[in-house]
Amino acid sequence: MARVGAKVLDAFIDSVDWLTALARLSTWAANRESRYVCICNVHSVVTAGQDAEFARVIAGADMATPDGAPVAWMLRTLGFAGQQRINGPDLMWKYCAQAAQRQESIFLYGSSEETLGILQKRLLTAFPGLRIAGAISPPFRALSAEEDAADVARINASGAGTLWVSLGCPKQEKWMAAHRGRINAVMIGVGAAFDYHAGTIERAPLWMQQRGLEWLHRLASEPGRLWKRYLVTNTLFVLGAIRQLLLQRAGR
Repeated sequence: MARVGAKVLDAFIDSVDWLTALARLSTWAANRESRYVCICNVHSVVTAGQDAEFARVIAGADMATPDGAPVAWMLRTLGFAGQQRINGPDLMWKYCAQAAQRQESIFLYGSSEETLGILQKRLLTAFPGLRIAGAISPPFRALSAEEDAADVARINASGAGTLWVSLGCPKQEKWMAAHRGRINAVMIGVGAAFDYHAGTIERAPLWMQQRGLEWLHRLASEPGRLWKRYLVTNTLFVLGAIRQLLLQRAGR
């Protein structure tokens, strides 16, 4: 199936709505297909222009959704009217709701043992029919070949159709690309979604989410760690977007 979408700066982003995105995941999961999905915000798009390997990973994804509001806005500006923001936390939550109705198994990979414990309890409370086939909190360091093989074997043996990955960008995207063909499930990189749903990081109020200001809430929550990502990266995105739109208008 040919991907429909456009390049936002240096990253190809799919134009999909919620129904299509969720339907693709469920179909791939039912068939235990080895695929990966990237959820792309401003940081992802800018990183693709700075890291050639990461750009190849996004280009090779089975689906790359517009996570950040500015990315969705760019798709609308590039001709995909009505493009919705398909973000990681909401995609995970909506999918788990549907999976619970189907009594479908999911697997969680990433974050800390503590966060995974809280997350599993919250998911099962919200969606009693959901089956969590397993959860792994990998060490921060690089895994040995033996450790990696053991994780892959455990995930495949679990029978889960989807693997939700929370390793942070760009690590999670590169990890998923390296494991396509090895893990018999759809891998979806959802970044901070585990922490949001576990409540270990407070998500922005709905009004901020709807106005594309979720980044500002995160920046205010962790300024020391995130100031460069948001202030510098957002500036690079704005400059890149202006350049791209001007070139498009000039017919280049």
